[in-house]
Amino acid sequence: MKKILLLALIALLILAFFTLDLDRWLTLDVLRQHQAAIAEMRAGSPWLMAGGFFGLYVLMAALSLPGAAIMTLAAGALFGIIEGLVLVSFASSLGATLAFLVARFLLREQVQSRFGNRLQAINRGIEKDGAFYLFTLRLVPVFPFFVINLVMGLTPLATRTFYWVSQLGMLPGTLVYVNAGTQLAAIEQPGDILSPMLLGSFALLGLFPWLARWVLQRIRRHRVYTGYSRPSRFDRNLIVIGAGAAGLVSAYIAAAVKAKVTLIEAGEMGGDCLNTGCVPSKALIKSARVAHQLRHADRYGLRAGQPEFSFRQVMARVQRIIDKVAPHDSVARYTELGVEVIKGYARLVDPWTVEITQADGQTQRLTTRSIIIAAGAEPLAPPLPGLNDVDYLTSDTLWQAMSERDTPPARLLVLGGGPIGCELAQAFARLGSAVTLVQRNARLMPKEDSEVSDWVKSALVADGVRVLTGCDVERVERTGDGLRLHAQQGDTPLEIDADTLLLALGRRARLTGYGLQELGIPAERTIDTNDYLETLFPHIYAAGDVAGPYQFTHTAAHMAWYASVNALFGQFRRFAVDYRVIPWCTFVDPEVARVGLNEQEAGKQGVPFEVTRFELNELDRAITDSAEQGFIKVLTEPGKDRILGVTIVGQHAGELLAEYVLAMKHNLGLNKILGTIHVYPTLAEANKYAAGEWKRAHAPKRLLAWLARYHAWRLGR
Repeated sequence: MKKILLLALIALLILAFFTLDLDRWLTLDVLRQHQAAIAEMRAGSPWLMAGGFFGLYVLMAALSLPGAAIMTLAAGALFGIIEGLVLVSFASSLGATLAFLVARFLLREQVQSRFGNRLQAINRGIEKDGAFYLFTLRLVPVFPFFVINLVMGLTPLATRTFYWVSQLGMLPGTLVYVNAGTQLAAIEQPGDILSPMLLGSFALLGLFPWLARWVLQRIRRHRVYTGYSRPSRFDRNLIVIGAGAAGLVSAYIAAAVKAKVTLIEAGEMGGDCLNTGCVPSKALIKSARVAHQLRHADRYGLRAGQPEFSFRQVMARVQRIIDKVAPHDSVARYTELGVEVIKGYARLVDPWTVEITQADGQTQRLTTRSIIIAAGAEPLAPPLPGLNDVDYLTSDTLWQAMSERDTPPARLLVLGGGPIGCELAQAFARLGSAVTLVQRNARLMPKEDSEVSDWVKSALVADGVRVLTGCDVERVERTGDGLRLHAQQGDTPLEIDADTLLLALGRRARLTGYGLQELGIPAERTIDTNDYLETLFPHIYAAGDVAGPYQFTHTAAHMAWYASVNALFGQFRRFAVDYRVIPWCTFVDPEVARVGLNEQEAGKQGVPFEVTRFELNELDRAITDSAEQGFIKVLTEPGKDRILGVTIVGQHAGELLAEYVLAMKHNLGLNKILGTIHVYPTLAEANKYAAGEWKRAHAPKRLLAWLARYHAWRLGR
């Protein structure tokens, strides 16, 4: 109701302005004709005249009415340059701020809710540099000020910032017009004020903030190096610390463009993903899935039975797979590519010098133009009382411990219900362990929709996992034959006995031992970087898990491209890292894959959406494979086929997701997917059928009704 009343008032005032033909008074001819009479009125009532002029100017600016140029000239003609400048400067800024607030009150909520996903980058830019952009626009009178007022009202720019920047930014232009008003007789039309030379001067003035910003950036970039002596020559173009996904890709790119690059790794090449993460866990999951299929072979018309296997051989297969993938990330391969690989611990002793300590204690120092820190992350161990008294495992230490066993753990306790905890809990349960999974949150995988969490819980329970959610863990203690966990589930105390404890509570960035603290590089949870992955020192970059915000192998490789290109060629052009379309998959059975927003996130962000859903039990290939569990859920803009996010639950969900990732990356809607030929019978057809569900829901019902009448008429009915 408030918005309706405000709109009505604005419409009434604008209508009155034009109905009463008030705009005819705002011309140079009328101003000249009545200049003497107005001057006489001002002499008789100077304060009343100034106040009336000020109020009228504020009203016209607030309503975005034409005539501001004439009013500014009049200020100079009637009040002189000083008083006229003060009146117009404050009146125009106040009126502009009122227009800004009106646009914000009437439109911002609707615009942000409807286009919020598209406006995220603009909003971030305004929050960071809004004052700078506004100041530049205010300096250049080519841009209509009323448009700037209204558009800025739709952004997150603070009202106070808008006012003072407008006050300063409009001052030069206001001075020019007021000064011209003092010479009113020489002006034939308002355009005479803005000669080409004057417009050129304003354009140069508009460029001044950009030039000033560049100078300030240069000063800021050099200020951080105060107290350090920059080498006159360098040993390397780039040094990369860490040979995980981010480090390997960075070194690869540098070598490909013929830069002299050194890659430093203290542990195994390939990092966590190859040695303790993605590769071994997926190998174990595959063995566990085959064991599960053997138990349920009757689903495929075969005789079901208990699988017979040696757990030691299962773990030996895991190691063979690691060994088979390892040459892709090996020292030999990267040396052949042109990368110098050094085994050792790296530490920054100054912004350009890296000290390398090798296993035998020998050290060497190398100077470099740029550095990329890709140190990765490590499992998180909480300050749980008694934890250090038991031999707990993490995703890093699990594989070596399991390789020495003939049987899987009889009683496995998993702390953590995120992706790692769920994947490993299900795998070990399928291999014969009695698994208990304890989760502090009220549900598993809380970043996913609650429906997805329920699917995952049901799948784990069906495989024999005891799932306890909403638990506060209190302490752990060693017992005679294992360990005991004490927890509280609501008002119910719990005691859980196990012989093996696996921590799956997330991972934290490796931040110590690299000289970050000594150089003053901010690094709390992760290394602080800007949009270009630069740290405090512009030539030192961070990529992958050590920088966040996503701890995935594929995002580490994605970040590495930006870090390496900026490090090597940033003097010509820098690229801001793009996180708009980040997919991920949790490899439980059925798999859970996602890209973009889900319903939970869209609701929290206030993004309007529609949901299109396709059940896999309607897909021919899923039926033939007895893989009917799952669904595809697509979020789109209301009434449009533009994809906001996709969640897939089902076999090979990670592979099915790729088509949506491509579509979102290149702004292809569901209509494009529907119009693409998919091989029959494949699981990928599910993507086409999901698009078909959207199309059916948005069919033009009125047009179809007319078509039905047309076809009936064609039949002679």
